[in-house]
Amino acid sequence: MQALIVDDSSTMRSILRMILRGAGFETVDAANGVEALERLRERGAQDLALVDWNMPQMDGHSFLCAVRSDHAYDEMKVVMVTTETELAQVQNALEHGANEYIMKPFTKDAVLEKLQLLGMVAATV
Repeated sequence: MQALIVDDSSTMRSILRMILRGAGFETVDAANGVEALERLRERGAQDLALVDWNMPQMDGHSFLCAVRSDHAYDEMKVVMVTTETELAQVQNALEHGANEYIMKPFTKDAVLEKLQLLGMVAATV
């Protein structure tokens, strides 16, 4: 399985990379939505994208909308991983095609639980 990690924090990308690689994913990173779209053009659709909301150049919500407007990425699961905790923001992301939502700060188990809900990892991971 292949995953795209989109976050402007290199530390956050590193943490998510360790969690995903431990669950058997190959990963590629991007520091914002513009870079993330470039990675998708270079590599094709990924199985999963973990996306921060607040980033420079192109935020996560704009990236989500761009991805969901292109049928090439219909099968890609998108999980927002962000400090945005307002119910309206969560609902907005889900309405625009996010498959799940993880609030920062998070634990490894919380990430794996969401991936399990999406059918991307086994319950024993």
